[in-house]
Amino acid sequence: MLYGLVDCNNFYCSCERVFHPDLYGRPVVVLSNNDGCVIARSEESKALGVKMGTPFYQVKDLLEHQGVAVFSSNYNLYGDMSRRVMGLLARFAPRIEVYSIDEAFVDLTGIPEVAERGRALVAGIRKGTGIPVSMGVAPTRTLAKMASKFAKKYPGYRGVCMIDTDERREAALRLYDIGDVWGIGRRHAAKLRGMGINTAYDFTQRPADWVRSRFAVTGLRTWKELRGEDCISVDELPHKQSICTSRSFANCGLDRLADVEEAVANHAAQCCRKLREQGTACASLTVFTHTSMFNEHLPSDYIQADWHFDVATSSLSEIVEAAVGVLRRHWKADGAFRYKRAGVIVWNITPAFGVQGSLFDTVDRGKQERLMQSIDKINHTYGHAQVRVAVQGYSKRWHLKTEHLSRQYTTDISQSIMLNAR
Repeated sequence: MLYGLVDCNNFYCSCERVFHPDLYGRPVVVLSNNDGCVIARSEESKALGVKMGTPFYQVKDLLEHQGVAVFSSNYNLYGDMSRRVMGLLARFAPRIEVYSIDEAFVDLTGIPEVAERGRALVAGIRKGTGIPVSMGVAPTRTLAKMASKFAKKYPGYRGVCMIDTDERREAALRLYDIGDVWGIGRRHAAKLRGMGINTAYDFTQRPADWVRSRFAVTGLRTWKELRGEDCISVDELPHKQSICTSRSFANCGLDRLADVEEAVANHAAQCCRKLREQGTACASLTVFTHTSMFNEHLPSDYIQADWHFDVATSSLSEIVEAAVGVLRRHWKADGAFRYKRAGVIVWNITPAFGVQGSLFDTVDRGKQERLMQSIDKINHTYGHAQVRVAVQGYSKRWHLKTEHLSRQYTTDISQSIMLNAR
């Protein structure tokens, strides 16, 4: 097998630059929900020392002083641009596996002149969408991810890095930090460094029995992949162990159950969408909401409660119903408190294909999945959340603060760029 991992470079920032060509070469950042933190940075912003996850208010003056372009998250735009990139990829290779909004694997087995065709693909995507991409090519998905990072970091590769021989593989492993390897989490990386294992190459030099005894089957698979043995499918690649969607409310907050539960329903729907995008299901969720931690003149309250599903699920109706039900059971009374933030966390995440059923399950899982596939198809075709659960509503009371939001260039004709003929 030969895999190519196509990775969009600084994807959110690149999407904004497509419609602001004057920003090429200038620093750009994109902010998280509610304009809270920096979640995407152009290379120029990284060079200024702007760190990922930094609260916006802490760097606002610096960004203004340095002339950094600031954008609120425009997920409609990013999702549509991702669809266009993946569509071009699908023309290049017979089989494509979308891994995330800005990454996908392509099967390159049997394709001649891979490096040159890969560079043609990279150039074609840039020309067709305006999004710069890099490609890593290797016999395993873990090595392909490693190669894509080299392709992104070193211009000499001209967008495509090949790890297709043992010599190239060993050279790459020696240069690759153990903490950057797919499947090696932060905790395991620290443990390995304590054992004197600092690079991917160091890890591959340990015996298989040693790896299995300390890192179980998952660690052994990563070890094998780094040694060139293809043994991890895209469904087994690392996924988030939990997904959280939360948001602060504007002004003094919300004090009506109807408003807060609408927000919670939408947060739950967002978590559901992310679960389905990565092919997973959750067995547990947590709902939380709290009053302002900084307003000493208003009474304070904190609600946090869990719900556990009998069968892990990624069903929109099931997850939203559970989240809203948890909130309703713990709500005090309208007007008693002004809640400033609410959110939903889904956890106990497992691959959707490996969900363990229950003899006492009353849900028709097959029918439920067919319904969700239809909803996914409609929302993918006509726009995010076009089909929704009624409790999600259409209120604006809890929506994001987006003071730096760009236009919906590709999904709303009324916001398209207008050219004046002269």
